[in-house]
Amino acid sequence: MDQQTKQALKHDQFVDTTKHGLEWATENRRSVITTAAILLALIVVIVGGVLFYNHRSQQASVAFGEAMQAYQTPLAQSGQPVPPGIKTFPSVGDRAKAANALFTAVADKYGITPDGKISRYFAGLTYMEAGNSASAESTFKQVAGGWNGDLAALAKFSLAQLYRQTGRDAQAIDLYNELTAKPATTVPSGLAQLQLAELYENQGKPDAAKKIYAQLKDKDAKGPAGMLAAQKLNPAAAAAGPAAQ
Repeated sequence: MDQQTKQALKHDQFVDTTKHGLEWATENRRSVITTAAILLALIVVIVGGVLFYNHRSQQASVAFGEAMQAYQTPLAQSGQPVPPGIKTFPSVGDRAKAANALFTAVADKYGITPDGKISRYFAGLTYMEAGNSASAESTFKQVAGGWNGDLAALAKFSLAQLYRQTGRDAQAIDLYNELTAKPATTVPSGLAQLQLAELYENQGKPDAAKKIYAQLKDKDAKGPAGMLAAQKLNPAAAAAGPAAQ
């Protein structure tokens, strides 16, 4: 077969393929248009959703920053001189109440955003600082049940502290053991164990505390948790300093 014949055949195949494609498109025009319209609508929805989420995230970030600013406002006793233009609160409780209102508003309005979820956790903290244990507990439980493992661990850790403050040591122990078994970036296993050992010490159970300290020292001798555990096991050497080591 010569080159000219090959080219003619290729040309005929291209013409036939194009012809069949045009015929199919003509016969299925309505279906093609409908499918294209659906795809276009999906793209518009997706793009619109992303833009809306980004806009809400930016708003949430600004609102969260304002709440944190209130939470970090300095305290000043009555009669204490304060530089002009500097806002202060007379007590931790007053500051916590003011910040709580802001954190709660961010969490309620922007709950789907990262800053909204973090705000819910800080709402729990400020409830606790303001002395509202019931609201703090329910808020921490809400955050602890979320999909974000690091944030959930923080909420469980703070909930354990709340249980200790309200005389529910058994529930605090359960949470510390849970955090030890399933550590997170925000709450390492060693931190949960140190808190559990401290709880046992406060309960008058030094042997249980020493057992935890010894395990931490052996497991992570050069880590922060292991070094703190070693100090707890030998406080005299820790007080004497490096020269006594």
